Parts: sequence; structure tokens; C-alpha cells
Amino acid sequence: MRKITNLPFTLPGAAVLIIAVVILVRSLVRRNAYEIVLSLAALALLAVLFLVGKWAARRLAEMEPLWTIPLPLAASSGESWFVSSGGVKVPRFFRLHFFARGRFFPQGSLAACPVFAETSLSGKAQAGGENKAALDVSFPLGGLFRGETSCRIRDIFGFFSFRCGSSRDLTLKVRNAPCDVRPLRINAQSGAEDKRNKNANDEERYYMREYAPGDRFRDINWKSSERIDSLITRISPDNQEKITRIEVHFRNYGPVHAKAPTLADLWLLDRLKARLAWFLRKVKEEKSSYVFHVRSADSSWDLNDEEEIEAFIEELSAIPFMAAFNDQASFPQADGDLYVFSTACDTALPTFLLSQQGRQLSLFLTQTPARKKEKDSGVKEEIHERLYLRDFLTGGLVPLPGWLLPSRERLLNVNANRLMIDYAETRL
Repeated sequence: MRKITNLPFTLPGAAVLIIAVVILVRSLVRRNAYEIVLSLAALALLAVLFLVGKWAARRLAEMEPLWTIPLPLAASSGESWFVSSGGVKVPRFFRLHFFARGRFFPQGSLAACPVFAETSLSGKAQAGGENKAALDVSFPLGGLFRGETSCRIRDIFGFFSFRCGSSRDLTLKVRNAPCDVRPLRINAQSGAEDKRNKNANDEERYYMREYAPGDRFRDINWKSSERIDSLITRISPDNQEKITRIEVHFRNYGPVHAKAPTLADLWLLDRLKARLAWFLRKVKEEKSSYVFHVRSADSSWDLNDEEEIEAFIEELSAIPFMAAFNDQASFPQADGDLYVFSTACDTALPTFLLSQQGRQLSLFLTQTPARKKEKDSGVKEEIHERLYLRDFLTGGLVPLPGWLLPSRERLLNVNANRLMIDYAETRL
């Protein structure tokens, strides 16, 4: 494939060359002076463009294009990639063309769609001394991009294309686009308490702060709380603040054929990841002492601070579906609240919820909206997040043929102490 892309002739250039040679041979046989001059002029133009382009490609062989890619990369962000030639000069009638080629693995799935984007840049600097061009690459949903950036020099007639400059291999994780904001209430289990006895003389070593979930009731300063009409608790400066641990179960279990999910299934997983990222940031913003233990189908993470949360969100975008199975035996009941994130593709979810009966459980579920709804039912219309197949084409991606087939409706009828449902669908 690389040998083919290194050929200098483009399809129009090869066609013009063949036509000019045929006309020249025929004109020599017929001794048609007009056709001889016309064909020789065409061949002379091709020869000049080839020699100038070949010389320029050798001169620019060591050029390193300056790529500016917005990182972290997010789906549907609308941010362009920028590339600069670094101030090199290009011969007249030639332009530099920059490419981004590769494959995009939505949600880290094995089925990847081709990616191709191109932009051009002349040798003249723009106003302000900058000489850069924008490359429009847009990923409709999160996942993993593997490819390369490269450069070629072409004549303005499109007859020749020479490879120049250095190429660069890329492996980029595309974060999921943000989801809508909703009210959230957290009931977390408190961490271990400090049980050392303190006498009254140590009272002056305490400082006060506003009461937070997980604090001991015996530490509440009731007199100060009555004065300001707000709960105030005593905290000893020689002790670390108690840590509240939040258990999160990210159930990335998919359909039976998890290696080849439909686009609708991938969109459900994308919206679930967006909801999980929103949850982690929202809870950490409310109280910095919260830490998370996140468990997926095949891995687990302990997230203690914002940097670890952001690193996890980066990794989350490329986590694929796993084959669904009954896992309640490997996830026994424990004390404290449990926060479960799942999609309607998770066929083992009802069994798992049944195994956790008696435990405070919050379920965040993503599923497709019902195609048929009863009119005048009094039920408020839910917000649907839609993914359009045409967004792939406008962003430089080629959708897979199987994504054009009608998708199966994914709905689950489950109950939990607290339930938040996100509806997501795909359309042409």
C-alpha cells in the first residue's frame, strides 16, 4: 500500500500522459503538425511539473510539519486540527497537502471505520506571519483512533503528488461528549472513624467546619449549630479528615456478539460512559474527600484525586463491550450504597439487581426510547440524545455497511432504590 501511495502520478496525470502519448503517435503517423505541437506541449508541461515536483520533494524530505491537535480529544467538540509547514517555501504552482489517515475504533470495539481527512497549504505566509491550515476531523462518539499524519506536495493541476516531510504515527483516545446535567444526591458510606479518647483539655485543639455526610454525630457542636442555624462539626487538626469511599460498578456487558456490536449499541455505551464521567466529577466537586472504587467487567480502579479521575476518563473511552454473564457471585454484598452504571444490552442486569436486594442501590441506565408511546398518558417526554450516521461522513469517517441496517430496540424493565435513565438513539 505504501508503494502505491509513493507513486508520483495521480489518476488525472496518468490519464493526460496516456492521451498525450497516443495523440503524439497518431499525429506522427498522420503527419498532423497541429496535433504534434499540442501533444508535445502537454508532454513538456508534464515533464517540467515532474522535475520541479521531484526536486521540491527531495528538498522537503526532512521537513517536519507542526501539528496542533486539541488534547484531550473529545467527541463532537468541533475543534479543528491545525498544521503548519514551519515556514518552508514551496515552488510556484505547487501546494502542500496534509493528511490524517487511519482507523477509528468506536468505544474500543474491534470493528473499525476508516478515517481520511485532507487539507492544503500554499507556500505564502498568511497575515501575521503564520502559515497554517485547519484539518477538519470530528469523531461523533468516543473511542480509539490509530493512524498517521503525512504530507505530500502537489501541483495545482493535480497531475503529480510527491511524498515529502516526515510522517507521524498517532494513537489517540477520544473522550465521550458530555451528557446533560441532572440533580444528584449522594449517600455514601463513611470511612473508618478515629476512636481515640480525648479529654476536655484537648477541646481547644479542635477547629470547626460545616457538617458533611459521613461525619460522626457526636462531633457536632450543637451550641454553635443553633446560633448559625447550620450543623457544625468539630475536626481535630492532628487527625486526617475521614475518607468516604464510594463503590461504583460499571457494567460494560454487551450483546451476545460483543465483538461486533451495532452502532446503536455503541451509542448506548458511549452515553453510559459520559454519565459515569459526569458522576465522578460531580461527586468529587461536592466533596474532595470522596474516593471511588470503580469496577468494570474485567478490571478495577481506585480513584483518589482529580488527576486520577481524569486519567480514568481518558482510559474509559476505549473500554469495549464484554460478553455478558452472571457475576453476582464475584461481587458479593457489602455495607454502604452501591452505584451501578449499565446499558439495556446488559442481559444479566436483572439477576445482579436481585442479588443485591436489601442494599441501597442507585442505578444509572442507558437504553433506547420506546418507538411507540401512549398518547395522553401524562408521562413527561424524556430527553433523547441522538447520533446521526451522516455525522461520520462530515467528520472524515466512513461508516461501516452493517451500521446501515435497522438496529434492535434495547429496553430493560428494572427497579432500583434510585433510578436515572438516559435515552439514546441513532438515526440516518
